[in-house]
Amino acid sequence: NEPLKRYNTWRVGGPARQLYLPADTEDLGVFLASLPPREPLLWLGLGSNLLIRDGGFAGTVILLLGRLSGLTVAGNEVWVDAGTSCAKVARECARADLTGAAFLAGIPGTMGGALAMNAGAFGGETWRIVRSVTMIDRGGSVYRREPDQFKVSYREVVRPAEEWFVGCTLRLKQGDGNAEQAAIRALLDRRAATQPTGQPSCGSTFRNPTGDHAARLIEASGLKGHRVGGAEVSPKHANFIINTGDATAADIEQLIAHVREEVERQQGVRLQTEVHMVGERP
Repeated sequence: NEPLKRYNTWRVGGPARQLYLPADTEDLGVFLASLPPREPLLWLGLGSNLLIRDGGFAGTVILLLGRLSGLTVAGNEVWVDAGTSCAKVARECARADLTGAAFLAGIPGTMGGALAMNAGAFGGETWRIVRSVTMIDRGGSVYRREPDQFKVSYREVVRPAEEWFVGCTLRLKQGDGNAEQAAIRALLDRRAATQPTGQPSCGSTFRNPTGDHAARLIEASGLKGHRVGGAEVSPKHANFIINTGDATAADIEQLIAHVREEVERQQGVRLQTEVHMVGERP
């Protein structure tokens, strides 16, 4: 009966039936093997890109953030645990004079989430730098898999059923770490100038349609600043829905539906959500 609003970036949602914090991958494997075979599972990192409904989650939530959070550099390769924040990966790679991971600084999540959805920012995408991944299944068995074993596309990754990411190896290039750190600072400045980084949101709400941008379509439909309860289309960036302080998950879900309907009515484009919705309605 653990409240989940404290574990996601929208700061909404009901309780989990139970919340588990693994000590390490071995501990996680033992725990998974002890669960009933059909136990509903929700894996959480930073809790971005996720809407947990007000009725909560009637199963087990596994929280990796701050638990599986190791990072090891060896030459031009970097081992990263799934609970490590993307921002930390960007910083540590730059400090090791490795280039190619700066874009991760713009992703408000963990590597597990970035792997699960092929997260991207500022022209970079996660799976372009992945050499291999490590998975765990319901029985607690751990597997190493290669990128060609996955179907990877824009903001979507098809993985083996009943397997989840616990880590990955990234392959980067040796380069100028100072220049990479400067690039990270520039990306973060750009993000702060164009996105509502100081307010609770999930990141981008909708995927960009081919050849266009969701934010442009939403703004062109006159929806910037539109509100449902405590949820608002950000006046700063139209593809962000923010919690102004007292939003419920139902407010956010209703606003998402309204934006999609209005954009389709006015622009003739049906937006697809980037955010995943889980849990029960009250």
